[in-house]
Amino acid sequence: QVQLVESGGGLVQAGDSLRLSCAASGLTFSSYALGWFRQAPGVEREFVGAIKWGGAITYYKDSVKGRFTISRDNAKNTVYLQMNSLKPEDTAVYYCAAAPSGALSYLNYGQAGRYDYWGQGTQVTVSS
Repeated sequence: QVQLVESGGGLVQAGDSLRLSCAASGLTFSSYALGWFRQAPGVEREFVGAIKWGGAITYYKDSVKGRFTISRDNAKNTVYLQMNSLKPEDTAVYYCAAAPSGALSYLNYGQAGRYDYWGQGTQVTVSS
């Protein structure tokens, strides 16, 4: 059974940092690209960023470039989302997702339908 479990969310103030973790099991971790999405109440789930199987190629939503960094540790089957300079508009439930490495490209990495497995999410709340 494939499981993705997010952790690290919480309540922080604007300007603070958080690091989210996503621990994967039941899949060959290095064969998958990992993405992060987020969803605020009443809005569509949106793409945050993704990292390819080798870890050398990453993609980010424009609004988080320079603030968020995705990394992965294949030995630990874990992907991370380091979030710096958090803003109230970053408040959302954050989800990690896995897609076969060959399923993503620059043109489609932000499409949720490309991802086969999803975690349950972790809440991030940023206050002013």
